[in-house]
This record gives sequence, C-alpha cells and structure tokens, in this order.
Amino acid sequence: MINLPFFFQGGLDWIQVEITTHCNAACVYCPRTVYKDSWSNRFLPWDAFLKIEPAFFATKYLHLQGWGEPLLHPDFFDMATLAKKRGLKTGTTTNGMLLEGEMVQRVVDAGLEVIAFSLAGLEEKSNDAIRKGTRFSKVMKAVESLGREKARRGMDTPAVHIAYMVLSSGLAELENLPRIFSNVGVSQVVLSTLDFVPSDALRSQAIRPSSLEAYQETEAYFRTLVREGEKKGLTIHYFLPPWERKGSHCSENVQRAFCIASDGAITPCVYTNLQVRDTFYYPGLQKQPLPRLVFGNIQERSPLAVWRSRAYRRFRKSFARNAPPSFCLNCPKLG
Repeated sequence: MINLPFFFQGGLDWIQVEITTHCNAACVYCPRTVYKDSWSNRFLPWDAFLKIEPAFFATKYLHLQGWGEPLLHPDFFDMATLAKKRGLKTGTTTNGMLLEGEMVQRVVDAGLEVIAFSLAGLEEKSNDAIRKGTRFSKVMKAVESLGREKARRGMDTPAVHIAYMVLSSGLAELENLPRIFSNVGVSQVVLSTLDFVPSDALRSQAIRPSSLEAYQETEAYFRTLVREGEKKGLTIHYFLPPWERKGSHCSENVQRAFCIASDGAITPCVYTNLQVRDTFYYPGLQKQPLPRLVFGNIQERSPLAVWRSRAYRRFRKSFARNAPPSFCLNCPKLG
C-alpha cells in the first residue's frame, strides 16, 4: 500500500469511480430504471480513467462502481489491475450476472480486495421480481464459483460481500439471512434501506417507522440479525436513518471521500451524481428536487485540485460546523 505524505490533513478514505452507467438489469428501485426515458448510457473512457491516477496516492481505497454494472466495461480489468499496481486496495459491486466461467478467473487475477454482490431478496421469488434481469440462484452460484477458485489458488481475496437492499415488503424474510450466507464464503453483509426513493410508487417500500416505538422495534430486529450473524461467523452491518437528527454526520463520508461520474464530474456522493435532469426523490411525504452537485471535472482539472478548491472546501467545512448546506438537509444519510 502506497504511504506517501498528502498535502491536506488525513488524506482520503476512498474514491468511488462510476466507470459505466450501462446495466444489464432493471431493478425497480434504481434511478436508472425510474428515469429510463432520460437516462444516458456511457462508459468512462480509459484515457479519462488515467487522469484519476495522480490521485491514487492520496487514498486508501478505490471502488469501481456507480449507477451501472461495472463488469460491462471493456476496460474494467485493466482499471483494476492498474490500481493494484499503484498499491491501492480496489473493489467493486456487481449484480453477478456476468460472473461465470473465465470471468471468475479474471476477477481473481485482477487482485480485487472486495467484490460485493447486490441482492434484494433471499429467494428467486422475492429477489428476481425486484431486481429484474437478475437471478438469485445465479448470484449464489457465482459466489460459490468464486469461493472454489480462491480455494484452488489458496487465496483469501477478493473478500465476498453482499450489498443487500432491504424493502419493507421483505423485512420478515431477513430472519433467514444469517443461515443462508454463513458457510458459503460470504464474509460480510451490508443491509441498506431504501432511503433514496426516486418515485411515489416506491414510497411504501421505504422503511419509515411511524413512531419512536416502531423505530426501536425495527432497530432491535436489525440488531438481532447482527447477533445471529456473529454466532455463525458472519459480519452484518446495517444503516437505519436516525429517528431524530442530532448532528450533521453524513454516512456517505463526504468529508473524506468523493465520487467521479462516468462523464468525469466530481461529486460528493452517488446521490448527488445522477446525470439526469429534473430529478426528484421522496425523503418524506413531499417530493423534493435533487439537482446534481458538481465541483469540477477530471477532463478540465485534476481530482485533487478540485478537492482543494474553495467551493469544495466550503462545502465540507459546513458539515464540520454542524451547518450542512440546504441541498443536503432532507437527505436520510444525514444524522
């Protein structure tokens, strides 16, 4: 791991690079599906990716994923290999539909630290209806194939994680999660709720307890899952938006990380990175606009120069002062 001095305090925890907005699935809760009529499919060009390379020494981790399926990118493995050669830990999140045969071997060859598989159900009936174009059985087969390939080579990496979207209709199903993912080579499960609700039709799928008592019951349920996972050697993390906002901490870590979009734009997080006009979401009962928040572009300035810019520094300092910008006040990631 490269350990060079960095010219702003603490350096970066990670950089997330959206290498493509193309996808071979159509998950019902994804902005790509909701805004399909105005969506722009693109690949981050290789020469644009190379413009990110000077920032590699300033971070600990590079995540190759955004609002698309990263393994569709023709240069995915070259990107991962370059980052590895520069001493970076690198990971990705995939729907798993392309991960079979030679692709499994290439993933291991690339030296990824982590590969996360996206799911939203624990059987085909639930997952496949929500994550249209994917199959639960195929994801599990990919997890098993990757485990066998790692064992054959005597390797521990990439670590296999599950990025699990919890919808209100699937809460009861979660009690089976520790059993299903223990002993199949999964080291960690991250449970996320539908906090970014891109359409009115999806509001009922967001987990938003109506009272403090209901909130505490929901949180207790998640904590029970964590304990059951521990018993089986499975690490489970969850994020439940706080019942009451007590500060300005952002779970997207906007003070120590940033995202680069497939068009080269530099944004604080994936939610401010949507390349669609007239974007709205439902943080509560009322629809709110979600304009894009861009501080620069790698085609025009280096990522670190953008990070050090006056406007970006002012944005980050607002969180330290417990006075985040109005742009972020309705976001459920703020707590």
